[in-house]
Amino acid sequence: MSALSTNSPAACPGCLAGPPEPVAAPSGDARLMLSLPTIHCQACIAKVEAALDAHPGIKSARVNLTLKRALIDAEPEVKAAELVTVLETEGFEAHELDPGALNDTATRNASKDLLMRLAVAGFASMNVMLLSVAVWSGAADATRDLFHWISAAIALPAISFSAQPFFRNAWSALRAGRLNMDVPISLAIVLALVTSLWETWLSGHHAYFDAALTLTFFLLAGRWLDARARSAARSAAEELTALEVPRALRMATDGPVEVPVADLRIDDHVLIRPGARAPVDGIIIDGRSEIDRAMLTGETLPEVRGVGDPISAGEVNLTGPLTLQATAVGQETSLHRMAALVAVAESGRSRYTSLADRAAKLYAPGVHILSALAFLGWLIWSGDMRVSLNIAAAVLIITCPCALGLAVPAVTTAASGRLFGKGLLIKNATALERLAEADTVVFDKTGTLTTGKPKIMNWGQLTDAQKSVAFALAEGSAHPLSRAISEMARTGNHAPADVTEIVEKPGFGTQALLDKQAVRLGRPDWIGVTPPDDSICAALDMGDGTPVLLTFTDAPRQGAAEAIAGLRAQGVDVILLSGDRAPAVASFAAGLKIEEWHAAMLPDAKAHFVAKLRDEGRHVLMVGDGLNDTAALATAHVSISPAQALDAARAASDMVLLGQNLEPIADAVAVARQATRRIRENFQIATLYNIVAVPLAVAGLATPLIAALAMSTSSITVSLNALRVRGRG
Repeated sequence: MSALSTNSPAACPGCLAGPPEPVAAPSGDARLMLSLPTIHCQACIAKVEAALDAHPGIKSARVNLTLKRALIDAEPEVKAAELVTVLETEGFEAHELDPGALNDTATRNASKDLLMRLAVAGFASMNVMLLSVAVWSGAADATRDLFHWISAAIALPAISFSAQPFFRNAWSALRAGRLNMDVPISLAIVLALVTSLWETWLSGHHAYFDAALTLTFFLLAGRWLDARARSAARSAAEELTALEVPRALRMATDGPVEVPVADLRIDDHVLIRPGARAPVDGIIIDGRSEIDRAMLTGETLPEVRGVGDPISAGEVNLTGPLTLQATAVGQETSLHRMAALVAVAESGRSRYTSLADRAAKLYAPGVHILSALAFLGWLIWSGDMRVSLNIAAAVLIITCPCALGLAVPAVTTAASGRLFGKGLLIKNATALERLAEADTVVFDKTGTLTTGKPKIMNWGQLTDAQKSVAFALAEGSAHPLSRAISEMARTGNHAPADVTEIVEKPGFGTQALLDKQAVRLGRPDWIGVTPPDDSICAALDMGDGTPVLLTFTDAPRQGAAEAIAGLRAQGVDVILLSGDRAPAVASFAAGLKIEEWHAAMLPDAKAHFVAKLRDEGRHVLMVGDGLNDTAALATAHVSISPAQALDAARAASDMVLLGQNLEPIADAVAVARQATRRIRENFQIATLYNIVAVPLAVAGLATPLIAALAMSTSSITVSLNALRVRGRG
């Protein structure tokens, strides 16, 4: 669950046009880095950069839309908190990140590298195919030899460059004493080149340069599709670490001094100003304020804290300055422990064995044994090393790892396109396979099944005078309920009352004078009103002795009921977890007809709950949006988070819900199950193809032309079957 939004939405007409190409980051190291989870398009980028560039002391500011970050080069006196305030004024949510805790380049570079190798293999294979057509058409003797040598001159450097990913992976597997799909692929490519060079040297009739290049091209296409599916994924543990505040205000004899968080020690006194996150775990020794714990616990309403109460790293101070005595710093803070928990959960999920890997365990040794038997059989029967080696190479090539290499990426790409059209972005290569296995869905409440923003319910029952006073008092506070009142008042074009001496009482509310009469807006118990247990409430005191109770709701998201009904129709169990109080959770669950729910769930409790379900043999789909959900998202068999979720939650998720409607979640399960069926069908197609083609190769009837045609036919068949996922079936 994410914190209740306190920002008005930024005007963003460009968002309607969709996201443009990513904006490049400035060269060199930026001194400050901000996370901007709510930006969407070029108009957002322009507005953010303009606001930052206009701030005194900013040398340059560039926004990366893909990563949703601003990289800022500024004078030393410029503080990140100032820039966060500037952007919030413009309507953008912002969080400071620690640049040293992030490393985002590896995945993007891997995808670009594969694309470059794919292009080289494709260009080379087209040219060699043209030369091969001449040979197949009857070119003989010197002409045939010339074309073979030209093909060799093209194929050798092209394959040496393009096939490196297969060679490296195969060598790593062999060094570890195991086989993977890249071992037979590498052996087929190398053996095809060796036999082709041998045949060319001896003026033979057949060479496999075209088949080796085509094999490399198709396999790289599958590998690139796979890498493209992963490119959006980043480590949630890194994101959590980066969310830790990099600087803090340590109290000294002459006042607060800004120091790196790494310099803080246990028992240091740390000042947390209103609007700032706690950098350490500690105990309040001075001050009283309301604490927004939504990122950590998912509780809808802020919690009042005073002297002697604990604060955890990552919690946000809303209304008054606080001084903490540090009880845990560095890697011992609750936020860092959560990051460690996420890292452990991610590593466990990464051990999931995909269908392709399971197929490779059977395929690789089978192909090697078959090729070796063909070689030995022909060598014993004919006594001709040259013929035997050619047939062994033909067996390796025609058994076609292409179809297997494309079986999963082709379906994943087709299914990803279909789900993207429904508003779901797939980030992880095995997410669809794991989603198809889901039999239990665990939903977070606030910000996931609900909008995450309170909305006043009885505004229409207030008089105009009450609305004006409530508006004026709400403008003096950053409390989420005050923001809801302000938003409703602006929507109705109400004018704030002319109040004076407005003061916010940390932990209680806001008070002011209206015609020398005290008026108050805040906690019901401060005003003298007893609220219902299962409601979100505030109270307004007009000074006339008859306080008014203001009720709020965190309404269900669009499509929440439809998503739950759709999941149940597919035989999936639905469970609700929330950090809110039991009465509020019970009321909400009843409204959506969710039978099993659990309230007051802390982050580690959510993760342990999901882990318990996993240990019971259930495959859990976790849907959550906040920092408190991150460990559970990483622990689950598969996970989804909304696009508006905290960066760390999105990073921990396998899929991101791009819109506000939750109904596509049920569709995603159906599409995932269909995609898994298509993957299994592709494996069956590849197996059937091998049953037909392998006897031809073993019998010595597989010429390079037959091998190339067979490989292309099987690969195209697999790709066409994958496209069926785009339909309704």
